[in-house]
Amino acid sequence: MTDAPSSSELIDPQGRIIDYLRISVTDRCDLRCIYCMSEKMSFLPRAQLLTLEEIHRLARIFVEMGVGRIRITGGEPLVRRNVVSLIQRIGELPGLHTLCLTTNATQLPQHAEPLKSAGVSRVNISLDSLRPDRFRRITRNGDLNRVLRGIDAAIEAGFPRIKINAVILKGRNEDEVIDLARFALQRDLDISYIEEMPLGQIDDHDRAEAFCSSDEILERLQQAFSLQPCPGEGGGPSRYHAVDGYRARIGFISPHSHNFCASCNRVRLTATGRLLLCLGQEHSVELRPLLRAHPLDDEPVRQGIRDALRLKPAGHDFDLAGIPVIQRHMNATGG
Repeated sequence: MTDAPSSSELIDPQGRIIDYLRISVTDRCDLRCIYCMSEKMSFLPRAQLLTLEEIHRLARIFVEMGVGRIRITGGEPLVRRNVVSLIQRIGELPGLHTLCLTTNATQLPQHAEPLKSAGVSRVNISLDSLRPDRFRRITRNGDLNRVLRGIDAAIEAGFPRIKINAVILKGRNEDEVIDLARFALQRDLDISYIEEMPLGQIDDHDRAEAFCSSDEILERLQQAFSLQPCPGEGGGPSRYHAVDGYRARIGFISPHSHNFCASCNRVRLTATGRLLLCLGQEHSVELRPLLRAHPLDDEPVRQGIRDALRLKPAGHDFDLAGIPVIQRHMNATGG
């Protein structure tokens, strides 16, 4: 991978440069996390998904237009057949400087080494509890030991950056924030605590009642650690804190309590080829028809992307108290 282009074609109406693309390769997952989806989910027919070749083509076009960072997401991206070969091809794109992956770690024991060889430099791993029974309740069917083996495999593979992501809910796991921090910090892993995002109708809990703000989590953590705010990396929404005695950091992703829309530098591509301009809005453009109507000509696709950027809103309209603004679930949104 090489340095990103010095100029970008991707600038939204607010003047924000879009240099970060999150690509969902599937809406399917081998877990059923309570904040991500309903217990009984209908997944997309495979025929509706972009092919691996189409995903690679779009990744190449976006990089040529100025994107320097790509994150592969799902659902659980590693359940898609031959996805590692796709990731390797994306990692070879001239101009791409950072290739990341978000995963639940269940597939990492067999895929960590190939992913590292494919050029993945950063891995985000979802982990919401360290208690096997509670982990199974939150994921509805998950085996904590399998995830822990996946985390160990990622560490052994030697990824330069590994981060734990934890969605914190009152009445579910808010009493584990210190334990989760110790787990990550002792392994030299960053950890980010995430406020639940109201995407899709769920049947497990009332989001307003379960909401746990980043400020509440920070207050808990300060009982056990000495924390100092530090500059973020600029590539994502986490606000990081340095932790006295550790190299790793603690971060907070706070779409409600500390809105980060003003610095948004990203768009999302769903597994069906829908370009989402905002996580918390429905502004989007379908790119799959353009891909298939112009298999040998990238310019119409590039123009479709340029036109789409004009729709990117200033920010989201998340509302925990009412009916979800966004009816699509997180697994269909992509990371």
